Amino acid sequence: MLNVPSQSFPAPRSQQRVASGGRSKVPLKQGRSLMDWIRLTKSGKDLTGLKGRLIEVTEEELKKHNKKDDCWICIRGFVYNVSPYMEYHPGGEDELMRAAGSDGTELFDQVHRWVNYESMLKECLVGRMAIKPAVLKDYREEEKKVLNGMLPKSQVTDTLAKEGPSYPSYDWFQTNSLVTIAIYTKQKDINLDSIIVDHQDDSFRAETIIKDCLYLIHIELSHEVQEDFSVRVVESVGKIEIVLKKKENTSWDSLGHPLENHNSLIPRKDTGLYYRKCQLISKENVTHDTRLFCLMLPPSTHLQVPIGQHVYLKLPITGTEIVKPYTPVSGSLLSEFKEPVLPNNKYIYFLIKIYHTGLFTPELDRLQIGDFVSVSSPEGNFKISKFQELEDLFLLAAGTGFTPMVKILNYALTDIPSLRKVKLMFFNKTEDDIIWRSQLEKLAFKDKRLDVEFVLSAPISEWNGKQGRISPALLSEFLKRNLDKSKVLICICGPVPFTEQGVRLLQDLNFSKNEIHSFTA
Repeated sequence: MLNVPSQSFPAPRSQQRVASGGRSKVPLKQGRSLMDWIRLTKSGKDLTGLKGRLIEVTEEELKKHNKKDDCWICIRGFVYNVSPYMEYHPGGEDELMRAAGSDGTELFDQVHRWVNYESMLKECLVGRMAIKPAVLKDYREEEKKVLNGMLPKSQVTDTLAKEGPSYPSYDWFQTNSLVTIAIYTKQKDINLDSIIVDHQDDSFRAETIIKDCLYLIHIELSHEVQEDFSVRVVESVGKIEIVLKKKENTSWDSLGHPLENHNSLIPRKDTGLYYRKCQLISKENVTHDTRLFCLMLPPSTHLQVPIGQHVYLKLPITGTEIVKPYTPVSGSLLSEFKEPVLPNNKYIYFLIKIYHTGLFTPELDRLQIGDFVSVSSPEGNFKISKFQELEDLFLLAAGTGFTPMVKILNYALTDIPSLRKVKLMFFNKTEDDIIWRSQLEKLAFKDKRLDVEFVLSAPISEWNGKQGRISPALLSEFLKRNLDKSKVLICICGPVPFTEQGVRLLQDLNFSKNEIHSFTA
C-alpha cells in the first residue's frame, strides 16, 4: 500500500529490485494473496488490537507504534494498524515500515494514491488523528460579503493570497430559467478538458485544472436544476461558463451553501479521487483476451479525459472496493469505422486485457450491459504542449501499452500541422495478440505519414515481420528522424521492465529526457 517516492523506489537492497532494473512484486507466502486478505477482514478477527474501539490519536502516540508487530500509519488523517497486513503487502514489509509511526500520506501518494485504502484497511482503522484547535470559517458571514458568488480579494485564504492576481475566482448570474456560473481562471491554456463538472442530488461540484492545482467550486445549490447543462470555454481570456437550467422559474437569492473546500485552490497531489457511476453500454471482443468497453457518463457530468492521462475504475468485489488505473481510448482509430449513437463526449472507451486468473478484470468482464462502474477524475502528467511544432513522433508500445497511443495517434494525425512522420513499433507475443491490427493497417494506408511495424516475441514460422524484444538494433533502425535536426517526441508504454529498459536504450541512443515520455501501462 505504501511506498517511497519513485526516484528512490525500490530501495537499493529491496526485494523489489530485480536484475533487469525493473520492478516486480515481492513473492508472497502461500495463503497471503489479496483474496486471502479480504477473507481475513471478513472473519471478524480484531485487526486493530483495540477490540472495536476507535480512538483519537496524538502525534506522540502515533510515534510509539513504529515496530513491525506494532505498526501504525496515518493516511489523510486516519490511523491504521497495518501490522496484520504486513505479510499481504505486495511491496514487501520493508516498504510499509518506511512510514511506521508517522504520516505516510505523501509516500503513499507518490506511487499509488489511487489504491482504495479505506476499503482495504477498514478493519485496521484505529481512529482519527487529533486535530489541533483551529478557527473555523463562518460561511454565513462569508455569504454576506459575497456579490453573486464573487469573494472580495481580502476574503481569500492564505494560499490564495500567495497567488496574488493570478488566483482564480467565480461569479454567477441568472435569468428566469437559467443560472450561469462563470469561472475566471486567469490562464490562457484552459480548454474543455480542463473542467470537470458533477451534479449529484443538490451537490454541485466543478473542478478546474490549473497547472498542478485544482480550483474547486463545491456548493449545495439553493434550488433544483435539471440534469443536463452546458459548458463553454472562452480560451482567449481563460473563462469557463457553466449554464444550468432551473426546474422552476423563480429568482434565486443565493447560489447555495458552500460545501467542503469550496472556492479553494488545492495542489492536485493533495486532493482525493472523485468518482461518478458510469453505465456499461457495450462490450466487444478485440482480440482473444482483450475487450473494448464503452461506458456512458451520467447526464449530470461533464468530463473529457485529456490525451495521455488515465482514470481509475472501481468495482465492489467480495465486499471490498478494488481500484485499477486505465487509459481511455477513442472508440476507433478510423472516424468512419462506427457512427456513435450518442455525442462523443458522453462516451468513455477502454481497451482492457482480461486476466482470467486475476481479481479485477474477470469481474469487469462479467458485467452485463446496463451495469455500473465507478470512474474517477483524470490524472497524469502528459502535457499536450509537447506536440507544439513537432515534426517526428515515435511510439513504442507493448501489449495493452498501446492504449495511450490511441488518442495520441488520432490527435497527431489530425491536429499537428507541423508533423511530417509518425512511426509506431508495436510489440506483442503472437499475431492474435495484436490490438486493432486491421484498423492500424487501414489508417497507415489512408495517411502516408504513418508507418506501423509489428514485432512478435513468439511468432509462428510463417511470420515474415520483425521478431524479438526491444533492443538497440531494433530501435536504432526504427528511430530515424525525417530531418537531421527535426523536433522529435518518443512515447513509450508497456509492462514496467519493457518501459524502463526502453527508456535506458533511448538515452543510450542520445535522445534527451525532454524527447522521451513514458506512460505506466
